Amino acid sequence: MQISPTDLAILVLYLAGITFFGARFRRGQSTLRDYFLGGRTAPWWALACSIVATETSALTIISTPGIAYGGNLGFLQVALGYLVARVILCIVLIPQYFQGEFYTAYQLLEKRFGMRMRQAGARVFLVTRALAEGVRISAIGKVVSVAFGTGDRLSVLIVSALTILYTLEGGMRAVIWTDVVQFSLYLIGSLAAFILLLHKIPGGWPQVVQVAAAAGGKLRVFDFTFSLTQSYTFWSGLIGGAFLTMATHGTDQTLVQRLLAARRLRDSNLALLTSGVVVFIQFALFLVIGVMLFVFAREAAFPVPSGDPDRIFPSFIVHEIPAGLAGLVLASVFAMGMSNASGSLNSLAASTVIDLRGASQNAAHPLRLSRGVTLMWGIVLASLGMIRWGPVLVAGLTIASITYGGLLGVFLLGTWIRRANEYGALVGMFTGILAVAAIAIFSVKKFMTPVAWTWYVLIGTLISFSVGALASLLLSRAELPAAAPRRTNSS
Repeated sequence: MQISPTDLAILVLYLAGITFFGARFRRGQSTLRDYFLGGRTAPWWALACSIVATETSALTIISTPGIAYGGNLGFLQVALGYLVARVILCIVLIPQYFQGEFYTAYQLLEKRFGMRMRQAGARVFLVTRALAEGVRISAIGKVVSVAFGTGDRLSVLIVSALTILYTLEGGMRAVIWTDVVQFSLYLIGSLAAFILLLHKIPGGWPQVVQVAAAAGGKLRVFDFTFSLTQSYTFWSGLIGGAFLTMATHGTDQTLVQRLLAARRLRDSNLALLTSGVVVFIQFALFLVIGVMLFVFAREAAFPVPSGDPDRIFPSFIVHEIPAGLAGLVLASVFAMGMSNASGSLNSLAASTVIDLRGASQNAAHPLRLSRGVTLMWGIVLASLGMIRWGPVLVAGLTIASITYGGLLGVFLLGTWIRRANEYGALVGMFTGILAVAAIAIFSVKKFMTPVAWTWYVLIGTLISFSVGALASLLLSRAELPAAAPRRTNSS
């Protein structure tokens, strides 16, 4: 075992406490509205914390410092795109979710195109979110294995089991309010790690600046080169980051579900915009921590465990932070991992039960089904978390970027092209996804010049939108195969 008994006690206390706290929210649940939207009673600030907690995950905490450790602060250009996207979403897409009683993002697709489009969008989400969340859960395994000296798989099983328990019992209320607690803990732990790391570097911040500058611009943020092959330039970050966030926060059920849980549109927009500012600040914090770790490693001969940059921050926490404080920081890492996993579990269950099974939102009997589906997805995510994915932040974002461009293109198609139809939307979405998947595969296999993952969502969106519009134009409704009956409301 790597950590002290004091740190172990803090971790055990946290895990037991957050599990018990989340499970308490089972009381008062009578409908799917309660289970999947928390009865729409959460205030905007709690939803903002939940969005940040969901968007952050353990990937940010352990992999963002690793990116800066091996490079510079260029990833912050992507985070700038995250801010721009939120403003666009508040104007273009979010208001549409409040023009009916929606429980999932894909009910909006049904209202515009039909049931087949809704189910196709839901299936794309389910596959993408499961894979991406598997990457994030594997990140927790890296932290636990460093802390306890155990295998990654056992670590994944322990954290997954506890997260499943309180999500299964407490539903969306448990997800939101445990997110608030976990976000607060994560913020305190992160700031504590930053202060201690700075204190351990002889000469403090001036020494960080001097060594980082001598190492070739480790503190560099902006790169105005226009390139399709570099991941972190101003243009790929601003444009690519904006389209990625428009897709994740506008079409991904995990994040849209939090916006739908708001009491009204104004609260939803306020939560989304506030979360963007917090996310930008946190990325800046962890990137700077990565640069500081680079300096500390040089000054104190601190090695990168197994040559894996993702493990350097967890290793610093375990070996360099005093007993007690290390337990707090490790608990904050656990908090983000469990928070993200719980939100994904609830959203995967919501889309499965409502979009694919067609359960009625106001009935009480599907609650047992919902909990069973939550358990099923928990087992799937734990299994995927045992796979070795490489650098986890890039892996998670790349998986999402391959499919979400196709989804975003369809949502924009339905918003801006009045003559677009269901068949055209289906053709457009799958063409966009397949095209980006081919680009990703060809880039990895070096069959072509590699395209940076930050451009994937933009490419997929443009292809999906344009092909969908063209297919809708070429095929009149008379030529289309019989479609499922349209509904005037979302049920």
